[in-house]
Amino acid sequence: MVCEKCEAKLGKVITPDPWKSGARNTTDGGGRVVGENKAMTSRKNRFNPYQKEFDKCRICKTSVHQPGSHYCQSCAYKKGICAMCGKKIADTKAYRQSST
Repeated sequence: MVCEKCEAKLGKVITPDPWKSGARNTTDGGGRVVGENKAMTSRKNRFNPYQKEFDKCRICKTSVHQPGSHYCQSCAYKKGICAMCGKKIADTKAYRQSST
């Protein structure tokens, strides 16, 4: 759950979506370069399983597996905030949420 501003920071999928209009990873419209080697160009946005230490969630201190995020997905959902920047996205006042 990320805000519109942080959506640009998310990594792109290598394979294009030809059946979706408006997909971010299509070849037309400047969304994806044909013949681009994604292994070489997207080092910072990629998940690295061999990293020595992962970032910790600022709320519950569990490891965050999305590059650039400060909050884990479950905490971001429960609080209604963006997982990357912490901006309030949804009003969770009337929600009845559980941790399971």
